[in-house]
Amino acid sequence: MEKIRIGIVGYGNLGRGVELSLMQNPDMELVAVFSRRDPNTLTLLTEAASAVHMDDILAYEEKIDVMILCGGSATDLPTQSPEVARHFNMIDSFDTHAHVNDHYARVDEMAKLGGTVGIISVGWDPGLFSLNRLYGEAVLPQGETFTFWGPGLSQGHSDAIRRVEGVENGVQYTVPIESAVEKARQGQGADLTTRDKHLRQCYVVAKAGADTAKIEETIKQMPNYFADYDTEVHFVTAEELATNHSKMPHGGFVIRSGETGQSQSQNKQVIEYQLKEDSNPEFTASVLVCYARAAHRLSKAGESGARTVFDIAPALLSMKSNEQLRAEML
Repeated sequence: MEKIRIGIVGYGNLGRGVELSLMQNPDMELVAVFSRRDPNTLTLLTEAASAVHMDDILAYEEKIDVMILCGGSATDLPTQSPEVARHFNMIDSFDTHAHVNDHYARVDEMAKLGGTVGIISVGWDPGLFSLNRLYGEAVLPQGETFTFWGPGLSQGHSDAIRRVEGVENGVQYTVPIESAVEKARQGQGADLTTRDKHLRQCYVVAKAGADTAKIEETIKQMPNYFADYDTEVHFVTAEELATNHSKMPHGGFVIRSGETGQSQSQNKQVIEYQLKEDSNPEFTASVLVCYARAAHRLSKAGESGARTVFDIAPALLSMKSNEQLRAEML
């Protein structure tokens, strides 16, 4: 079996999760990991793979079928994704919802120039949750959709915290507000605001001498991440962060409540999709990997340009043939 040749860009928690996921997908192989760090400082789990500096990525243009980008949405992916898409099929997990269309346009332009396929905003949200929102609204056009995240650690929001001046390290937990969840399940959540639905809890290690009041203010006012939520900022020691906040659980649920039938005899219908993760980066990585399979197949079929999960047929994600899928899953 000819394997899909994969490259990983970035070797943090998400990048290591992708490497682990590739080990469970026998139709793929890791060729190289690309990092801004000194390659000699990276210890890969895959003996046959190479650690390579980002400056040398173009040397692999003919050696890799799909690049999986594992940087952060705040500063890495807005520039990396279009640059990589110019030369490689690629997948990213861009999760700044307010800027998705702009990001799509930049990747689309570069991917079409390069004749590549770039699938953006892949993961569980955006990603799998996005699909469930679409399915729920399509099936129940008269109704309301609610998404709740957590309780769990958000990689994107944690990355945004760590970019704040004066922050040594930090994590952020998203906590759904139970009263809001129950209102959504009962179809009574029309008046729920963003602030009503979630609490954000931040645990921050400040650098020596840093202005903690300024750090807290900067975090709470950060657009697209914290400004629209009630946000708690707790300053802790590095030891406390390592001891109490090193795990990366997450999850959440999408609820679509609607009604069918005529006004005299309407029936309430509720669709709920739930996800529980012991490891947020490993689960996100697993989604990225199966969409890499789809990108490779689309590229081999001669397609190019940007895509999202909305554009990808489910069968393209699976190792199984269409005949197998019809026999086993339909």
